[in-house]
Amino acid sequence: MNIMRNALPALLCGLTLTSLSASAVEYQLPPANSRLLGQNVEYVVPADSKQALETIAAKYQIGLSGMMEANPGVDPYLPKPGSTLIIPHQLILPDAPREGIVINVAEMRLYYYPKGKNIVEVLPIGIGQLGKDTPENWVTSVQRKQANPTWTPTAKVHKEYAEMGEPLPAVVPAGPDNPMGLFALYIGNLYAIHGTNASFGIGLRVSHGCVRLRNDDIKHLFSVVPVGTRVQFVNQPIKVTQEPDGRRYMEVHEPLSRTMDELNSTAKSPLPLSAFVGHFIAKADTDSHVVKQALEDRTGLPTQINPQTN
Repeated sequence: MNIMRNALPALLCGLTLTSLSASAVEYQLPPANSRLLGQNVEYVVPADSKQALETIAAKYQIGLSGMMEANPGVDPYLPKPGSTLIIPHQLILPDAPREGIVINVAEMRLYYYPKGKNIVEVLPIGIGQLGKDTPENWVTSVQRKQANPTWTPTAKVHKEYAEMGEPLPAVVPAGPDNPMGLFALYIGNLYAIHGTNASFGIGLRVSHGCVRLRNDDIKHLFSVVPVGTRVQFVNQPIKVTQEPDGRRYMEVHEPLSRTMDELNSTAKSPLPLSAFVGHFIAKADTDSHVVKQALEDRTGLPTQINPQTN
């Protein structure tokens, strides 16, 4: 029983988180003047566990980076048996229209707002490696869908694989060994939202610019997202919200590295602080110590920054 301590709130956390399945975490949308969703969950690693962190992350529909942000110091290969992990199911919606698909590359999450429904489905993603970046500020649409896609590598990709001693065919055929997985949503000439043959990369910068999902997740999206659906990419490592009762929250993620020096450094990358966020945290009732800690820790967990509010 202890391995599922507090698992029930993950399934029934009030009126906000409505389902947890193999295909998506589904939340009931809050009113337009609210953006805070869900509740975090505690998971106790079984005493005899030999599960990698990715296995636990996949079970709860979280990316690997999200689990590591929320649980600093955790061993990604073998979390300590008996230790308690936070499953980060509480979140702040991105600052973007609640329409179609919204992809926040900074937190490596995809948000899908089904038309005519008062819900949002949230899925973890993998994104482009440094120098092969996934778009960050772009509005496009799902132009076509393809089951069993083939992969046509670019000349640059052919060269990269050849240098590693792994030459590629002109076209990689469809199948379980195809890096695009079994389903793809094409969003423009160069990019797609697709599956993968390497699920450990979800929540990491691993692709050549496309958006990767675990296979069950892309299968689900493929079945429910119509061609023509709006797709917006944003880059928001800091998200904030003021709730109707006056509580104000900040959610801080590690920003995407911009250079190899940043990527390889043990120091934290600089956090971009927009004018809007600066104004938000400059209000008189802000606890500056809480804000400073949130900006330093970057746990990806919503933190109330005016704790004195009842």
